Amino acid sequence: MYRKLTLRQRITLAYAVLGLVLSLLFALASIYLTEDYEEIVVTEILLGQAQDYAERLQQQPDLALPRTHRLSGYLRRADGSGFVPADVADLPPGIHDVDDATDPGKHAGVFDTKAGRLTFVINLNSIEALEDYLLWFMLAVVVLGTAASGWIGWLLAGKTILPVRRLAQAVDSLPARPQATDLARLVGEDELGRLAMAIDAYQRRLLDTDAAERSFFADASHELRTPIAVVQGVAEVLLDDAEAPPPLRRRLARLERGMNELTDLINVLLGLARRSAYVAVTTDARALLQESVASILSPLEASGLRVEIDATGSLQLPHAESVLTLRGILRRLLPPAAGGVLHLQAQTGRIELRYDAIASASSSPASTGASSDQNLGLTLVGRFATHLGWHLEEVPATAAQRRIVIVLPAEESA
Repeated sequence: MYRKLTLRQRITLAYAVLGLVLSLLFALASIYLTEDYEEIVVTEILLGQAQDYAERLQQQPDLALPRTHRLSGYLRRADGSGFVPADVADLPPGIHDVDDATDPGKHAGVFDTKAGRLTFVINLNSIEALEDYLLWFMLAVVVLGTAASGWIGWLLAGKTILPVRRLAQAVDSLPARPQATDLARLVGEDELGRLAMAIDAYQRRLLDTDAAERSFFADASHELRTPIAVVQGVAEVLLDDAEAPPPLRRRLARLERGMNELTDLINVLLGLARRSAYVAVTTDARALLQESVASILSPLEASGLRVEIDATGSLQLPHAESVLTLRGILRRLLPPAAGGVLHLQAQTGRIELRYDAIASASSSPASTGASSDQNLGLTLVGRFATHLGWHLEEVPATAAQRRIVIVLPAEESA
């Protein structure tokens, strides 16, 4: 599968391509200059020889022309006399490369003079061999230049993207909760510094928005307390009336339970809005569970609910917030008009809440509600439990049993 290159790999590739292009340009320029220089040298040598021997032949018509392995001269007089090799005899005046497979470095110069047509043949086989060597040398330059450019690019890319890595690590280590940052000090005053300053500014805006949101929830929670307190007070007064008929007292009891639950939800909402770091205190495990179930026990006693608490020792946790959270979880664990057994157990690092329904309760539609951390509807309470550091693990429910396990943080273990 195609995989995108990393930033360092892309920079290295760019350096390698740049090295390849520069090396090719250098090699082509070197080869071109060598070929051009060869043409200049050949032209000057042959032209010089032709001019020199043309003047000397006017003074000495029988002058012998040079015949060496490097340079050979031939004269074809106007009357047609004189020997000229067949491979250069028909060449027009000028400088020519002689096509000879056995002698690839042969060049010929043909010049018309007063003494006749002078033909000089020069053999540059050693220079041709040097050109072949130069070609292989240039090929090595291209390969090594490309590899060296890529290696240098890899090293420079590592140093170049080091500030980017530091910035990425700093951003990755930021908590989920907004907080003020000073990432700009980690990098220089360049484009990366502008990016860091933009992140710092964004974090400040998030912090301001978070503060405004917490202030809103706190104000809303406080404002809701007054009407709830009024309704609770009226319900309590009416419940104290001994002459109230039983149907009315049952309705008032349900009203009081609903208001108590609403009060707990407002307290949870206020706790989430404040996002305070709560102080853990040593709390008796049995007393904590008894206090948590007390507010919901009396209304359900008539339904035959029995509570069994198995807890010894103490727990290190915030007391009031723990009671608030446990009450919210218990309200959603128990179905309406519950009858059966509620088991509360506290041990090292965990609290277990289990409801076993009696036969009639398990078969009633009211007891077949949804379950689990998600399905029990623990929206606010679940968030608050997470804020306390608790982890809710719920065993899949059956018609006869519901069970939730609360895993406490290490510092809150029994």
